[in-house]
Amino acid sequence: MIFLPLQFSEKRIEAHICICFVAYKVHKELERVIKKAGLDLSVDKVLDIATTLITLQVKIPWTDHVRTRTLFLTPEHRSLLPLFGNIGIETQIG
Repeated sequence: MIFLPLQFSEKRIEAHICICFVAYKVHKELERVIKKAGLDLSVDKVLDIATTLITLQVKIPWTDHVRTRTLFLTPEHRSLLPLFGNIGIETQIG
């Protein structure tokens, strides 16, 4: 049997625990927000749908102003609209 030296330092272990804790807190916060919005979806389902959203950025050449729009094209996309209500994201339905 071959034993390899372990590369675990106290700092690495603390960092790993910290990352796991933050991930857990983000997951629980997403659950809370989804429930508050009245959606009957899991965090995993919301993330699956959200990864298919399309966001466009258009730079107006003569003003250098950038317009950003998130498109909600499917019924699944539109089911997420309550989550985007008050966070300042311009949405386009259809």
